[in-house]
Amino acid sequence: MRVAIAGAGLAGLSCAKYLIDAGHTPIVLESRDVLGGLVAAWKDDDGDWYETGLHAFFGAYPNMLQLMAELGIEDRLQWKQHALIFNQPDKPGVLSRFDVPDIPAPFNVIVSILRNNDMLTWEQKIRFAIGLTPAIIRGQKYVEDMDQYSFAEWLARQGIDEKVSSDVFIAACKALTFINPDEVSSTILLTALNRFLQERYGSKIAFLDGSPTERLCQPIVDHITAGGGEVQLKKPLKEIQLHDDGSVRGFLIRGLDGAADEVITADAYVSAMSVDVMKVLMPPAWKSMAFFQKLDGLEGVPVINLHLWFDRKLTDIDQLLFSRSDLLSVYADMSVTCKEYADPDRSMLELVLAPAKDWIDKSDDEIIAATMIDLERLFPQHFGTGNPAKLRKFKVVKTPRSVYTATPGRQAYRPDQLTPIPNFFLSGSYTMQRYLGSMEGAVLSGKLTAQALVNSRSLTEVVKPTNASNQPQSMANV
Repeated sequence: MRVAIAGAGLAGLSCAKYLIDAGHTPIVLESRDVLGGLVAAWKDDDGDWYETGLHAFFGAYPNMLQLMAELGIEDRLQWKQHALIFNQPDKPGVLSRFDVPDIPAPFNVIVSILRNNDMLTWEQKIRFAIGLTPAIIRGQKYVEDMDQYSFAEWLARQGIDEKVSSDVFIAACKALTFINPDEVSSTILLTALNRFLQERYGSKIAFLDGSPTERLCQPIVDHITAGGGEVQLKKPLKEIQLHDDGSVRGFLIRGLDGAADEVITADAYVSAMSVDVMKVLMPPAWKSMAFFQKLDGLEGVPVINLHLWFDRKLTDIDQLLFSRSDLLSVYADMSVTCKEYADPDRSMLELVLAPAKDWIDKSDDEIIAATMIDLERLFPQHFGTGNPAKLRKFKVVKTPRSVYTATPGRQAYRPDQLTPIPNFFLSGSYTMQRYLGSMEGAVLSGKLTAQALVNSRSLTEVVKPTNASNQPQSMANV
């Protein structure tokens, strides 16, 4: 079976990978000149990398970990000490740690919370533990039912005061979804918390040893092409062409640099584009169908990723940090956390600005000026009087529409991978799968799309998604 896939992000590439494994022939068509979609990365004129986002991998990413193990690249993940580290806004430069001991779940996370007295009182810890009990005991059904509430509303329903939200979960919500607790669906945070509480290494964090484009996406491409598939860049989808019965006849690809448009035909077709692009390119004949009308309830969230190169070392902390500021969500010194970006003498901070809706239209200089004010609080020892750290250069990467905006009620709008069109399928982290919009969600969606394709053709080979409860064996050693 020949399958045309529009989009070479993680969803499209993982879909193609699993189709190759099942004996089919995918052709992946990417509109840009770079792989990765929302994990794309580029080099500047100095040879330094900058990325679409600050990409942290969690132990609770079983499908991502399985994919990397199948490609033989799991050693490219640099696992950090099992801890969550937060800045303390009222104590400039002071960090608060949740160090997770290497004991079975959920006791490891419980111990890390009990040991931390910087951010939660004992009363708050007890109330929060009681509040989480239904999610743990009643499982995913309860978690899905809570989509009607924002996380802030869910906390209030459990009798948990606002200080818990402001001290801990504003940072967590912005890191996971790029929006605040009063905006995000409680289903998203409860899903993440369930994984962290049920899996021994669920909250353990890793960084890739280099750029996602080269160290993660390219090996998937190599696997696809070795199996007879294709991945073509600079092939923007212009139109989804239909037969008279409404099924797909071909993908019309816009010719670039004076080249003529071309039609790519296949036995089946996949949109692995973002939901916003899919809505724009949707054929008019499909817009009256209830399945595709659901997409109107989804839209991407704006995200801004910042890269700042300094003239000195600002920190030696080899970990993702939660800033707990109004402007920033998470950050890391990539010169410490990433092997390829290593610099023993100077820092390159990568930071995520969130929520970004009020900043996406501002100039780069305005964004950097505001960020530097926050950095004076995060690193007071380097920005005081005398000899303050100097910013050598910066790069601002804006994504006006990133992963879907996970506000309450969005679960009902997330479509299946299998559509009413017999030869057309959807893939992407916005489609229905148990994870939020994330790298794990994208990989799982691609796997589920490949499974839907295989099953729809009544073939015997089936691609099975990895259970979140089944850690790869290698996780025991990280």
